[in-house]
Amino acid sequence: VQLQASGGGLVQPGGSLRLSCAASGSDFSNSGLGWYRQAPGTERELVGTITSGSNTNYVDSVKGRFTIARDNAKKMVYLQMNNLKPEDTAVYYCNLAHWDGTRWSIYWGQGTQVTVSS
Repeated sequence: VQLQASGGGLVQPGGSLRLSCAASGSDFSNSGLGWYRQAPGTERELVGTITSGSNTNYVDSVKGRFTIARDNAKKMVYLQMNNLKPEDTAVYYCNLAHWDGTRWSIYWGQGTQVTVSS
């Protein structure tokens, strides 16, 4: 499995961005997907996840502003970010987690930079 994230950029506070992550390989539709972020000098943190059944969960700091969606036919996962704040500035990574009945396999995209600044 390979993941390719895109859509980052520079946006003003209050603005919006949509990140995309394209996956290759099999087992996409029955895998969990997530978005993480890492700001300079900090550890990578979870932003939110979406299950194979499209149930979503978000960290408190982005609830009501960010939305994760998936398109199994296109093997894509999206992160819609609204009302962006300077503290959302980070490199954003997509993640795929697959359980084969025996073990977890975890895959990461390469990251896309999001900068929120006026």
